[in-house]
Amino acid sequence: MMTSFFKTSVIELKAVKKSSHLHTNDHGYGTNIITSFWKRKNTGIFCCQSGESDRALMQQSWTQKVRALKEMEVSTTTTNTSITNGLGILQFLPGKTYFITGATGFLGKAVVEKILQTAPDVGKIFVLIKAKNKEAAMDRLKTEIIDSELFECLKQRHGKYYQDFMISKLAPVVGNLCESDLGIDANSISEIAEEVDVIINSAANTNFEERYDVSLNTNVLGPRRLMDFTNKYCKSLRVFLHVSTAYVSGEREGMIMEKPFHMGESIAREKAASEFPPLSYPVLDVDGEIEIALDSKVAFEGNLEDQKMKALGLERARIHGWHNPYEFTKAMGEMMINSMRGDIPLVIIRPTVIGSTLEDPFPGWIQGNRMADPLILSYGKGNLPSFLVNPEAVIDMIPVDMVVNAIIAAMAKHGIAGKPGIKVYHVGSSAVNPLPFGDLFKYSYEHFICSPINMDTEGKTVDMKEMKFFSSMDDFSSHMQTEIVQQRRLAISGNNASQRLERKCKMIVEHAINLARVYQPYMFFRGRFDNSNTHYLMEGMSEEEMKRFRLDVENVDWEDYITNIHIPGLKKHVMKGRGMPK
Repeated sequence: MMTSFFKTSVIELKAVKKSSHLHTNDHGYGTNIITSFWKRKNTGIFCCQSGESDRALMQQSWTQKVRALKEMEVSTTTTNTSITNGLGILQFLPGKTYFITGATGFLGKAVVEKILQTAPDVGKIFVLIKAKNKEAAMDRLKTEIIDSELFECLKQRHGKYYQDFMISKLAPVVGNLCESDLGIDANSISEIAEEVDVIINSAANTNFEERYDVSLNTNVLGPRRLMDFTNKYCKSLRVFLHVSTAYVSGEREGMIMEKPFHMGESIAREKAASEFPPLSYPVLDVDGEIEIALDSKVAFEGNLEDQKMKALGLERARIHGWHNPYEFTKAMGEMMINSMRGDIPLVIIRPTVIGSTLEDPFPGWIQGNRMADPLILSYGKGNLPSFLVNPEAVIDMIPVDMVVNAIIAAMAKHGIAGKPGIKVYHVGSSAVNPLPFGDLFKYSYEHFICSPINMDTEGKTVDMKEMKFFSSMDDFSSHMQTEIVQQRRLAISGNNASQRLERKCKMIVEHAINLARVYQPYMFFRGRFDNSNTHYLMEGMSEEEMKRFRLDVENVDWEDYITNIHIPGLKKHVMKGRGMPK
């Protein structure tokens, strides 16, 4: 697939050069805490009842604040109708037709669930699915979406009619972002073009160590092909929403603003311009980066190709001021669609580190072992007694349901307005409710002390110790070697104990050092993400919208979230029940 893609890359580049232009305007703790979750699990709040009493308590201060703001607006310029409708989310969603990529992934799946939960009278949701044929696509739709535990609330609501309801609303479309016209057949293109109101691009390759050509194909050329598809066929589109990442910020520090990237911008150029006298810097040419990947793939073929293509991605990212090819290619993807948008209303959502659901449709749902989670689970298993991290640095965490709410709120706001332009929304917590890494590991320790992970069939649990922090890779590596050997020597006995101990310890230490190497830029990150645009989005909500589309991250109790929601969610949905209370 990659070979065929690169054969057509140069032709595609020439085509996009003719059709695109540069936009320069920005329009745009103890047992009691742990027990409280298990009690919550057995109530309707955990599984799909409205949970209004808990929500009211969590939202009271936020609701009062926004109510006061609204009363001030009423006395000046805002009409009673706009106060009632707010952003108009509940009026916008019904009857609309959506085309969503990445819908089988963590975030995309949650978006689908929220739309169907909020607006069961939605028109239709086209879901792009990579499959051999329609039957295979329908199988994936049923297995990965319809049968997903995330949709338990909808299953309870619709009962025996659930399957019929889902199939009537979800339309699988055989296709692939890595192909021209997304690999969609002519009949499906015609149907989508005639009906679609909203496009949500949630597909991405999130591997920090991916091959450069693979990252480019999904994160740069994928969005470009989708925008090209939109310009060619979707003439009645109300809004194009692209999910990016806040970490397109690369090596920026301080307060990072909600501004779009324009073609050719780079972090290296920003840093060079801030020096006196200004330093020279490499010019970023997105088309040139694709050609570099193409030429290198040919040159490396058969000669440590994977290793060299991964190294190339890291090298090119760092030259231009990003930490890894994931950040770099996501930034170039933003540049690409911004240059091609024309008169299409474009919304870019930049989430930070996405965690499990806070409350909707139920607390603790998560899919996959995500950025912070390998650290938490490795610590809970006793495999990460220390780490290379500044405990005062902030992990910018955000529950996935809040990201979904931001997507839907921004989609409605800009879909109703229908004005050409681009708007960027950071969806994170660091600017208003920061969570330091020291607190993350403290809360993790408190959870695992009360509810440890069972490491064997005999029920032996991990002897938890508080996390130790290191600022030097050498000191961290040395401590890991010593600490892991001491732990495992107590756990392993028998004739081959020393050999098994050595192999086990080597594997654990190598894994820990690799985590430290990959995550080091984030463990010492010195930026905070401004969320003014997202805050203004919240201020425009009605009280009903605020209840149903929570965005008040400043009110999240991180201790409760980590100990009672997120880690239990990891145990249940990622570890499949290991370590859960009996």
